[in-house]
Amino acid sequence: MNEAALAHAPRAATLPHAALARLIAFLLPAGLLAAAYGSEYLGGLVPCEMCWWQRYAHFAALVPALLAFADRAESDRSRLFTLLAALAIAVSGAIGVYHAGVELGIFEGITTCTSTASGASNAELLESIMKTPLVRCDQVQWSFLGISMAGWNAILSLGGAAAIFLLSRKARA
Repeated sequence: MNEAALAHAPRAATLPHAALARLIAFLLPAGLLAAAYGSEYLGGLVPCEMCWWQRYAHFAALVPALLAFADRAESDRSRLFTLLAALAIAVSGAIGVYHAGVELGIFEGITTCTSTASGASNAELLESIMKTPLVRCDQVQWSFLGISMAGWNAILSLGGAAAIFLLSRKARA
């Protein structure tokens, strides 16, 4: 092609850095939560206590991520909400690092047990407890490429949070 044809050729649309950071801040926790719930309800995996902690941080990230869409992406308010979402995503990633370390025997796991058992009478409560699956945080239920779900959450969450921080910084420059 000659230079004149290249000058008039359609260019691929690109998102500004701030808009891309905001989009990642919403889609990453939403996607990871969808995967977690999909593995639970479709795949039959039962989350342990630390799995729930990681989910809570992603739920917390969704609130500021959604609030970031209330203003234009380059505004200080939208940027603040995007960075708050990135912080919550990074917290989930840090919990994922700890959880993966527990699974690998690097760290000692939590010593408390939790149960979702409920019942009106002692007999119903006992029956509910007996039916409730015991899920250990130090046991890998599923892995891909030798990395557990907690490990993948750590990689994706910390990587995504870093990308959001970098994109937000570039947007300011």
